[in-house]
Amino acid sequence: MATRGRPTQQKRQKERARQEQRKIKNARRQEAKDRKAAAPPPPAGVDRDLDGIVAGPQPLTEWQQEGLAAFEAAEEEAEEETEKQAADQNG
Repeated sequence: MATRGRPTQQKRQKERARQEQRKIKNARRQEAKDRKAAAPPPPAGVDRDLDGIVAGPQPLTEWQQEGLAAFEAAEEEAEEETEKQAADQNG
């Protein structure tokens, strides 16, 4: 006759962790609901998703600025080297 083993301590810990995560998640959901309910309604005719967006070219992100600076530095070095070679050939 097969007997069932008792739940291990590890199983109990996992279940407690799951319950704690559920509590945290439910608390976050309730907090979000409360924030949305407390927020003033948007003015009529304004799309909240588009509010604050400016038409036209957008500023470069940080990684784009870094890449552009590196490219410009390499371009300047190449230009200086070309000018130096031209001066050596002429002079």
